[in-house]
Amino acid sequence: MDNSERIERMHALLNDAFQPSTLEIVDDSHKHAGHEGAKGGGGHFNVTIYSAAFEGKTPIQRHRMVYDALGDMMKSDIHALSIVAKVPEQDS
Repeated sequence: MDNSERIERMHALLNDAFQPSTLEIVDDSHKHAGHEGAKGGGGHFNVTIYSAAFEGKTPIQRHRMVYDALGDMMKSDIHALSIVAKVPEQDS
């Protein structure tokens, strides 16, 4: 399945929510072909996002913020999501 539309939507939602200095979304769905959870059609993605919005937040709070920004996509379009969420000043 081509996830380019999903990635575009994810970019739009995350850009709107966080105005990040860095945003990278990698589709790893091909690595999970045949995986039981992937049968529902949801993709596997890695997100790296740097935003001042994460200042003072714990890693768990940052992840929840990303999940909330993606909203319904977490229920239908995304099966698995790996997140690196930092403030711009943090080392990569």
